[in-house]
Amino acid sequence: GKPLANIAGRPMILHVWERAKESNLGRVLVACCEEDVANCIRSAGGEAVLTDPNLPSGTDRVYAAIENDDDFLMNDTIINLQGDMPLIDTQSIGQINKTIIQGFDISTLVTSFSSEKEKKNKNITKAKINWIKKEKIGEAKDFYKNSEVSDDKNIYHHVGIYGFIPSSLKRFVHLQQSEREKKLKLEQMRALDNGMTIGVGYVENVPISVDTKEDLMQVEREINK
Repeated sequence: GKPLANIAGRPMILHVWERAKESNLGRVLVACCEEDVANCIRSAGGEAVLTDPNLPSGTDRVYAAIENDDDFLMNDTIINLQGDMPLIDTQSIGQINKTIIQGFDISTLVTSFSSEKEKKNKNITKAKINWIKKEKIGEAKDFYKNSEVSDDKNIYHHVGIYGFIPSSLKRFVHLQQSEREKKLKLEQMRALDNGMTIGVGYVENVPISVDTKEDLMQVEREINK
């Protein structure tokens, strides 16, 4: 029920859907496994597709929603925006495209840690980056949730948004889940463990995703401002 969490009088998923629309990058489709979420989006005039609740990752859900769509292979990129980022900046969404055109299989974003406490938070995914252009374009070499590597200067806070070209999305979902993906519960490990490249763009001041009730209250305070 998290997508329907109330933020300033409206469901969280509607806030995210609006940010996606405002990015003006193309068609926006909500892939979900709950009828209530689909109805919420449709009642606002949006497009939603119901998918199997047992799919192993968000990327598998995205593919399931569009694999039989006539426009699938015609897209330049497909951006997977998580449904728990109601404060995502529209320019950050567009940054995904600037990275994918560099020739990577997948693109994603990172930002700096806001505090030492955030660095050590085991709920926050950290990415190890090899920068090609300093904090402009890089390549992800590994992902972590533990805090033991947080002193490394090339470790950043991963932002849960991905870009794919159609062929790389299709390849990804037809790969078996890797052992590290299952152990760490990080879908991007499936790509790295199978030799797919993940390009990275840097963005500043990326807002939190909503993972706890405390996050929810903080996001609501920001929206009410």
